[in-house]
Amino acid sequence: MVKRTLFSPEHDQFRESVRRFVQAEMVPHHAEWEQNKIVPRGMWRKAGEMGMLCCNVPEEYGGSGADWLYNVIVIEELARENLSGPGFMVHSEMVAPYILSWSSEEIKRTWIPKMVTGEAIGAIGMTEPSAGSDAKNIKLRAVRDGGDYVLDGQKVYISNGQNADLVVTCSKTDPNAGAKGVTLILVETDRPGFKRGRNLDKIGLKAQDTSELFYAGVRVPVGNRLGDEGRGFAMMMTKLPQERLTQAVRSIVVAERAIRWTVDYTRERKAFDGTIADFQNTQFVLAALDAETTALRVFVDWCIAEFLKGQLSATDAAKVKLLVTDLHCKVVDQCLQFFGGYGYMIEYPIARAYIDARITRIAGGAAEVMKQIIARDLFAGPAE
Repeated sequence: MVKRTLFSPEHDQFRESVRRFVQAEMVPHHAEWEQNKIVPRGMWRKAGEMGMLCCNVPEEYGGSGADWLYNVIVIEELARENLSGPGFMVHSEMVAPYILSWSSEEIKRTWIPKMVTGEAIGAIGMTEPSAGSDAKNIKLRAVRDGGDYVLDGQKVYISNGQNADLVVTCSKTDPNAGAKGVTLILVETDRPGFKRGRNLDKIGLKAQDTSELFYAGVRVPVGNRLGDEGRGFAMMMTKLPQERLTQAVRSIVVAERAIRWTVDYTRERKAFDGTIADFQNTQFVLAALDAETTALRVFVDWCIAEFLKGQLSATDAAKVKLLVTDLHCKVVDQCLQFFGGYGYMIEYPIARAYIDARITRIAGGAAEVMKQIIARDLFAGPAE
């Protein structure tokens, strides 16, 4: 295990508090949340009281003004316990940053304090049936009508969609302008014409509500727009590195934990007059996975440090997401093999980790999009 140098004693104290809270308040209920396909709002409020939501929000908006490492600790501790249910990452790492960066002062003061306490839950509406990683091809229309926008269209695969009180909605204000016709508009979910569809049945992330959303003549004031009209796509490009880094932060923890679970299991599991850990194949496979995971742990922590300095590039964010999520899927697959039939039983954490892993190569931009971003940067410079 690499010695990490990012965290102060204050960070370590916060981690211990979060770990105790997660183990006492969340782990015992997660199976029930998976059955219900949603985390109750009461748990969001408890997490808010604990200081686990939007940790780095400035004090003037009800936050603690902490640095982003506190957010990292929350992501890591949820991953450590293999909890995929609470959509805190979407709420804290995607929705809150958009509002803080580009909304009006009135919107910030109305919604951010409620997001910090868990009273209000945020979602981000980008994906549509015909537009996934390529956000400039969205179809949901927002037409200006006096002092309002009128929104019509559909979103799909929206995390926190059932629970959400507000949705940062990616819309087309000019359908002929490509990326320059995209605008972000904050839509409160109690507005007439807004409707939630099904709570979707997914392969994994069973406890996290994921929904279809429908907009039928939803009227919102122009003041709900984030930033300038037509600047939505450019704004998203500045925030996607954070989203991609958070995917890597979670994935590297799961990979580390899966290796640990497997080492412990193979030491105990008897086979052929010994234990599974006695076999050279077991040792070599786990040694190789551990070496790869160690190397990428260093890269993840370097990316965290770059992000804290405001210097994490879109290319490096794409690299870390691509490599770590690929490794995540590889580790849980190869580790599960050592559990045999037990690894196929959902009561074992390795089985749940395997089920939940696959989305990481899609969420935040598919692996193929990450490769496009990296290749574009690679070939942008002059030939040597």
